[in-house]
Parts: sequence; structure tokens; C-alpha cells
Amino acid sequence: MPISESQLETWSHQGSITQSSTTYNTIKSVLEASTTPYASKNFKVFLQGSYGNDTNIYAESDVDIVIRLDDCFHSDLESLSDDEKSAYKQAFNDATYTHADFKRDVLSVLEGQYGSAVKAGDKAIAINASGSRRKSDVIVATQFRRYFKFRSASDSEYVEGICFFNATGERIANYPKQHSANLTAKHQASSKWLKPMVRVLKNMRSRMVEDGLIKAGIAPSYESPRVLRRLQLLREWSHEQSNKVFP
Repeated sequence: MPISESQLETWSHQGSITQSSTTYNTIKSVLEASTTPYASKNFKVFLQGSYGNDTNIYAESDVDIVIRLDDCFHSDLESLSDDEKSAYKQAFNDATYTHADFKRDVLSVLEGQYGSAVKAGDKAIAINASGSRRKSDVIVATQFRRYFKFRSASDSEYVEGICFFNATGERIANYPKQHSANLTAKHQASSKWLKPMVRVLKNMRSRMVEDGLIKAGIAPSYESPRVLRRLQLLREWSHEQSNKVFP
């Protein structure tokens, strides 16, 4: 059955904005309160995921929030020489307030505010939806550094991201701010077609799941931007070529 142009237009629109914004700002205020056990620490609260990247749809509008501790960090030293690794180890001491401490304190703050709506999962702390509050996932992370050069603490080069640990202790590192910046750059390079098309593909996937054509989880939402970025590379999109790709 063909999909009408009006349906594609509807699917291209961003999902909940006002509720998602209110949800984020409310939880952010709770996490940043001066009464928290970690109030004296250096940390940042910011968005990641579909709402943060403007690719959320109405069917899937969870709010993904990161709270990152910057008083300690984990690192990847694989690109360093043996001498650089030695210099790194001499430059830093082990943290006394760790990721485990931070996650425990963040969980206690959220449980104190939202009670039984809070569930600690394998990777994130989930806050169930209630009233106008949308479902949210809070990632408790530390700063992550992937080093490319290290001579001293003041003479080094690294890419900064976040890292956290799942229930089995596996470290997971990613780079949400770079991902967001790259997605925005690709969006601009496609004459602002990329994000609407991501939302169309997400809605198509949801419809296919509803109709029993595919199983839930087969095409996760984070794959949609990747698919379109690969298409962009294959088609060599540019400002001049955008009309050829999306007439």
C-alpha cells in the first residue's frame, strides 16, 4: 500500500517538544540541587539521544539525560607509546570519589524525588512517565578521554567523551557531543533534509512493527541517522546536489 505525501509530511515532524523540554528541565533542576550529596563536585547535566538531536518522534519520545562527573575520568591509552603511558601514570592519582560513588548518590537523589517511579537498569536509571512528565533515562557517567599524545598533564591531546559501566562492570564509552555536532553538520550539508528523513524512517519502522512486518528491536532508532549518513557519503551530497537526492 503506497504511503501518501501527507503521511510522510506528518512523519517528518518532530515529536513532543514542550513536554520533553519541561521533563528535562525539571529533572535537571533535581540533579543540580544544592542539597545533593555531590553538590560540591564538578559535574555537568546535558541531553543526548533523539530529543537532544531533534530526531524524536511522537511514538518514541523518551528523554535521555547525562549527568557526567568531571572530578575524575577514565581513559583509553591504546594510542600512546610506552613512554607516554608511563608519563600518564606518574601524572595522576586514583580518584577517591568514583563512578560507583557518584551513581549511588545520583540514584538516591532521584529516588528521593520520584520514589517508586525510579528503576536502576543495566545501563541507565529510568524514571517512568507520570502526568505530563515523559519517560526519561538518566545515564550516570564520568568524563572519558581517548589520548593520542601524553607528555605531561599540561601537554597532551585527547578526545573527550563520557563513560559508564553496566551491571556486569563492562565499561561503555561514547561521544554524545561529537555525535550531535556531526549530525548537525550533516543536516546542514543536506539542506536540512537529514533530520526530517531520520524521523520519517523512525516512523516507518514503528508502523512496520505495529503491522507485524518486523519485530521490535530489529531496527533500533540509532540506526536511522547512520543509514542516512551512509547514503550521504554514497551519493556525495552537497548543497548543490541536494535537489537531486530529495527533489
